[in-house]
Amino acid sequence: MQRSFPRWLFVLIGLIIIIVVGCVVFFTTNIMNLATLNTIATPHDALVTASAPANSTAHITLPTPKAAISNKTVFLIMMENHNWSDIKNNPSAPFINNTLLPMASYAEQYFNPPGSHPSEPNYLWLEAGTNFGIYNDADPYANHQSTTQHFVTLLNNVHISWKSYQEDISGTDCPLTGSGLYAPKHNPMVYFNDVTNTNNPNSSYCIAHIRPYTELATDLQRNSHARYNFITPNLCDDMHDTCAPLKDSVKQGDTWLAQNLPTILHSQAYMNSGIVFITWDEGAGGDGSIGMIMLSLDAKGGGYSNTIHYTHSSTLRTLEEIFGVTPLLGDAANATDLRDLFKTF
Repeated sequence: MQRSFPRWLFVLIGLIIIIVVGCVVFFTTNIMNLATLNTIATPHDALVTASAPANSTAHITLPTPKAAISNKTVFLIMMENHNWSDIKNNPSAPFINNTLLPMASYAEQYFNPPGSHPSEPNYLWLEAGTNFGIYNDADPYANHQSTTQHFVTLLNNVHISWKSYQEDISGTDCPLTGSGLYAPKHNPMVYFNDVTNTNNPNSSYCIAHIRPYTELATDLQRNSHARYNFITPNLCDDMHDTCAPLKDSVKQGDTWLAQNLPTILHSQAYMNSGIVFITWDEGAGGDGSIGMIMLSLDAKGGGYSNTIHYTHSSTLRTLEEIFGVTPLLGDAANATDLRDLFKTF
């Protein structure tokens, strides 16, 4: 006769099975959740994970700010010798007033550096944060500088491309002297020995980077443009001289902008977070205020303006911050940048 097991034994075995199964499920679920947490990361976390060796939590190299923002393309267009009061609401500047300003951000209190005149010292300031004590418009042969501490060399050192597009140069030599309506005083890069191989008109580096303005449209179409583009119209088109047939320097510059700026604004370079700055080199009869107009999909735009005090040092500091290059050059270290004109900076 078989001996039957007591009922309580079956109940005990059942409870043991339930407890074991429950523990297995709980343990497995937590392991899976932990694995999920370890693989879900913010972009910052992902960069840290990718760059860290196994079992290492120290000495992790994170990307610098320039890695995140240096893909922007910047265009700096230079106009000449007019106070902002000569431009704003001037019927000779319908494109600036009726088209650009309603879509742009702009500054009402932007000045050339105190006492920095005539043109050349201000162009040098935009490149180096100082005028090197120069207060004349002499050619590079007289005013060339040996320092490498200037903006385009900082760009070149970190492999960020740059070009200076100058209207009315040939492109066959390094343009160290004036010709026709081209003036070296409006082309600051040619004042630096490391750009011109010390005033060598055959400098290949200079020729490759100082190009005729007529090439810009083709470069934009081919996507072969530089990241930093310094643009100087000729002496008639930049409002410097009064020229036929218009005989109105402001209208000449306004007309040039109306004819040329759309090429930039319709380009992929501009649409991909590009930035256009339009400014004047110096005030007329004083330090200004002068114009600073900024166009970008990242601008506050819509006619936004401010009364923050800016100078060319502000523009240089902003350019250095956009491209993430250091050190801050000259007076740029002391300046307020232009970030208030942006909605995203």
